[in-house]
Amino acid sequence: MARTLILSVMFLTVFLGASGSLIAAEATADFSPRPEEQQLPTAMHSAMDRLPRITVGQKDADVIGRDNRVLQAAVDYVAALGGGLVEVGSGEYLMRDSLHLRPNVTVRGVKGQTVLRKAPGVVSALVLDGDFGEQQITVADPNGFAVGYGVAVWDDRAGGFHTTVARITGQKGHTFAIDKPLMADCMVGNHAKAATVFPVVSAYHAQGARIEDVTIDGNKAENAALNGCRGAGIFLYGSHGMVIQGCTIRGYHGDGISFQQSNDVTVAECISEDNADLGLHPGSGSQRPIVRRCVARRNGTDGLFLCWRVRHGLFEDNVLEGNGRFGISIGHKDSDNLLRRNVVRSNKEHGVFFRVESLGMAPHRNRLEENVIENNGGAEIRVRGEVNDLVFRNNVIRDDRPQERNVGFQIDETVGPIVLDGNTIKTPTPIDDRRPARQN
Repeated sequence: MARTLILSVMFLTVFLGASGSLIAAEATADFSPRPEEQQLPTAMHSAMDRLPRITVGQKDADVIGRDNRVLQAAVDYVAALGGGLVEVGSGEYLMRDSLHLRPNVTVRGVKGQTVLRKAPGVVSALVLDGDFGEQQITVADPNGFAVGYGVAVWDDRAGGFHTTVARITGQKGHTFAIDKPLMADCMVGNHAKAATVFPVVSAYHAQGARIEDVTIDGNKAENAALNGCRGAGIFLYGSHGMVIQGCTIRGYHGDGISFQQSNDVTVAECISEDNADLGLHPGSGSQRPIVRRCVARRNGTDGLFLCWRVRHGLFEDNVLEGNGRFGISIGHKDSDNLLRRNVVRSNKEHGVFFRVESLGMAPHRNRLEENVIENNGGAEIRVRGEVNDLVFRNNVIRDDRPQERNVGFQIDETVGPIVLDGNTIKTPTPIDDRRPARQN
């Protein structure tokens, strides 16, 4: 008995001692920030390993549905938590309004299986003038317009950025409230109209947003046209640092992808095909865009259109083929861009076209390197305007079609000094240089 008592006391002493050591060790654990830990640039906390995530689908998902409302609910929920991931399952989702992206939210589909389809649109004339700043419209025929639908409003003089794209927030008979003020006077006398057209995916001031692996079906046969300044299959405005990755945009009655006044946008591994207007449309001062490994084909006008003031961009490893006008178009203040390793072929007019601009507005110092430019309808490369210091280096320029009499380079009289270096030119007329004194 005594021996048992002694062993019990010894065991208890050891146990208490060990427990005390564990408690002491736990009490002295060091949870202080590591040297590499820093707060995020726009938040009062450091980066986290786990962020909000929600799934959307037509079954077996956190949120279940088949149209834009369920997608928007998920995006807005994650945005309210500061950003994160929305995963969209397979199936077709009917879009009666845009999917409005939000800052720091990634929308990720299932490649080739997540389809956002534009709903059939309607068009009606306005019966009352829509005044600048007004937030209601009155239409002749209200059928097909409804609360929650996207809508565009314009007249014969209010196109481009003056077109208003908004959401309908209320109805009283033939009159509809909209969530944005009209961007211009839309006058009955100038054939003012409203239509339920909008970008299928829209991002206004959505810094840091991403959209990945979705297919956009623009349903152009059942929709009116919307210009690329305010619409596209995927449209960005003022959305810096956005990423469009692995998306397919087809059959939109307008541009495939358009981003305006949006710096540091990356478009990668996307397909823009069979759209009514431009395939890829960076513009309106968008600086430092990156467009790589994309395909723009069979679009109504240009494959890649650099609009105004697109500077310091990188366009590489893209295919621009079979478009209804130019493969690549470069113009107003579009300077200091690098275009390399692209394939530009079988476009209806010129392969690469430098638009007419005066000296101050010309697209100076662009570089085209290691591209293949072939079998286009006009000159493979046409240079116009008062542009200087273009560099064409190590490109392959050819026309191997029988009975074609194409030109490799066509250079207008007003063009300044340019560099032609190491290019392989296989056309009936390699260079048609019309400058009075050759400066190449």
